[in-house]
Amino acid sequence: MTHSDGVCPPPGRVDEEAMSATEFDASFTAYLPRLRRRLLALTGDPHEADDLLQETYLRLARRARERGLTRQRHPYAYTCAVALNLLRDSWARPSRRERATDRLPEAGWDGGLGSYEASATALALLRTLSEKEAAAVILVDLEGLSHDTAGERLGAHRGTVQRNRMRGLAKMRAVLGH
Repeated sequence: MTHSDGVCPPPGRVDEEAMSATEFDASFTAYLPRLRRRLLALTGDPHEADDLLQETYLRLARRARERGLTRQRHPYAYTCAVALNLLRDSWARPSRRERATDRLPEAGWDGGLGSYEASATALALLRTLSEKEAAAVILVDLEGLSHDTAGERLGAHRGTVQRNRMRGLAKMRAVLGH
């Protein structure tokens, strides 16, 4: 920790007085870039380094607020030791270790891309059909109407709707190669 004049206390002199939260914040902020570089070099992951830096700050700030953090002869070294102990503890936690498994991970949310691609594919397939075939496929297969109800809406006989639907589905299968 540096004094208000920016000079570190001479080696061998340790103030046994508790460090205030304000003093701790000033000290930690001064060492922050240097400590982050060291943690980044150790972890190789900027996110993990930042998490570790935050955990170190929270651990020491809590002690400073409780007036349980004494002034250190070498505050950077002390802060590094705390950070390294936290890193070592994270390696020992089983939840942080990779585990081999024969199960595939769950499919994640793709932001709606799969749904969009499916809709685009369905529309492209429907464009290959005649108007009557497309109407029959949409009403029966997509909207779930019966052949009778679809026929009423289209002003056609039930058999005509069924025949147009079957032709439309056959054309779509041919395009897909099934």
